[in-house]
Amino acid sequence: MAATDVQEFIQQNRALADQVENHRGISETNKQWDARREFILRNVNEFEEAQIDQLLALSMVWANNVFLGCRYNTELLDKVKDMAEGIVVEDAPIFKTREEIMKKQGR
Repeated sequence: MAATDVQEFIQQNRALADQVENHRGISETNKQWDARREFILRNVNEFEEAQIDQLLALSMVWANNVFLGCRYNTELLDKVKDMAEGIVVEDAPIFKTREEIMKKQGR
């Protein structure tokens, strides 16, 4: 979903979009929220209403990995990356592990 596709989807599904807006974190920037909202909207039809908390948790895992560099087990990261396929985050931060930094310094 491109940004224009997201806006079109929101206009066509106002009630769903309003529900999703209620899940924005108070500390999320517009950039973070736009990306996480797209993640949620792309995947909401794959989850039953009783599973929405699981979708929200997966969206946070993805956003935390992309924007904060949080690491999770490989299986979980693979799942959220598959769910986020096609979401473009411009100027996403690049994180290095301690091991990568130490290796670069020759230690």
